Amino acid sequence: MTDLTHRVASADDVPAIEDLMRLAISENMKAFLSAAEIEAARETMGVDWTLISDGTYFVIEADDDGETVMVGCGGWGKRRTLYGGDHTVGRDDSLSDPAVDAARIRAMYTHPGWTRRGIGGLLLRLGEDAARAAGFRTIELGSTIPGEPFYLASGFTEVSRDVFAGANGADNVVIKMVKDL
Repeated sequence: MTDLTHRVASADDVPAIEDLMRLAISENMKAFLSAAEIEAARETMGVDWTLISDGTYFVIEADDDGETVMVGCGGWGKRRTLYGGDHTVGRDDSLSDPAVDAARIRAMYTHPGWTRRGIGGLLLRLGEDAARAAGFRTIELGSTIPGEPFYLASGFTEVSRDVFAGANGADNVVIKMVKDL
């Protein structure tokens, strides 16, 4: 097991985060979705600057032959938006009330060459711990089909399943899931 480190993402990380997201979407979803479905899913994925400006987005790094490389990214949100990047339709960036609203797990991606090494679990723990420390009692997320097995194994339960038609006509499935903190 490689030693993983984490830190809060900064604006300077955004180009590398975007590269990691593109690669993870292209490669990690292939076993679950057709090329057309992956393209439709891209419409609701991407960088969300509010997570970075709120200090709730993390970068996971590892040493790869003496070089520090970004191997994962993800975080949690204290705003009402459940999923998506800055471009996603239907965003609600108003703050959630920890006494009555759920926090959100958001925008988790792992480099395809680094899957199955604990990166997703680390990101999830970081987000859950930070949300709990901020007073939230529940946490929600909008999962893709490829992410569903991981989140089920991590204690989340499905609340609803929405199917949106992408611009190319392919289905984009978003599974709303919840977990008590």
